[in-house]
Amino acid sequence: MLNRQPDIGHAAHDAPPPADQSLLEGVLARQLRPLAKAITLVESQREDHRGRARSLLEALLPRTGAAMRIGISGVPGVGKSTFIEAFGLYLIEQGLRVAVLAVDPSSSLSGGSILGDKTRMELLSRNPAAFIRPSPSSCSLGGVAEKTREVMLLCEAAGFDVIVVETVGVGQSETAVAGMTDIFCLLQLPNAGDDLQAIKKGVMELADLIVINKADIDPIAAQTARSQIKTALHMLRPASANWKVPVLALSALKKDGIAEFWDTLQRYRTTMTASGEFAARRKHQAAAWMWELIDASLRHRFREHPQVRARLPEFVAAVEDGRASPSAAARELLGFLNG
Repeated sequence: MLNRQPDIGHAAHDAPPPADQSLLEGVLARQLRPLAKAITLVESQREDHRGRARSLLEALLPRTGAAMRIGISGVPGVGKSTFIEAFGLYLIEQGLRVAVLAVDPSSSLSGGSILGDKTRMELLSRNPAAFIRPSPSSCSLGGVAEKTREVMLLCEAAGFDVIVVETVGVGQSETAVAGMTDIFCLLQLPNAGDDLQAIKKGVMELADLIVINKADIDPIAAQTARSQIKTALHMLRPASANWKVPVLALSALKKDGIAEFWDTLQRYRTTMTASGEFAARRKHQAAAWMWELIDASLRHRFREHPQVRARLPEFVAAVEDGRASPSAAARELLGFLNG
């Protein structure tokens, strides 16, 4: 496993305030209640909470990086929750601790979400070696919640060996989950082979492993789909010269093929570690995350600038009415930051 160590010394002001010291100690002691409270703090939009969350994460950072990070995606109805529960229970039988970050879709109108994964993973949610955290996607891109990366670090600091990120579904921006996990697994239905034209090429290119779930329903269709997907993969440029994307057929409901899935993940980790790609992927993800935070912070500061807030509706109306070009409006609005 890759043990991530911070390269920058932490200043004294980065230490968690006394009020959060118990959270820090509780997370390191692998207690679920302090972990849940720490996640709530990280997900909070309050400015004072953001500062506390930042200090807590900095203090925990040296204890992160040892877990296997797995992204799971697939179309609605493919059985992601059933698969993750069967996989999680299998890992626990092997003596491992499992955290599941299940992202529920949020309504673009109300902002609400179903948050029903604990109901769908009833057996796993009751197991003391598992932790399931459903989080609303808040309409963020990539099918993952805004704070998924921070939550993942908290779970690693709490000693979880495997972290599964379940995404909202297959979409053009699923690169987000692939950009924060060690391996991206795409689930397909047995009849997917008949609908290969409907599968987005970009998502197929992101996949490190493809799984045909519900293979017990129609074994012949599952094997046909497996062959057709393998053929389709030959037409795509491989992401790594050291890894040929496997296509597995299994039944999560009957727990058939779960062991082979885990063996494949371990083989992937061993192969990519030996080639140096595992460490390189983690480094690239960390740098990309930094730039994402910079972009988000700059956008926030821009929108909160007094002159921008006062004049933005005026400029938007001018662009919409054709009285100003988007480039000219953007240039003048950005100029307020230099004032």
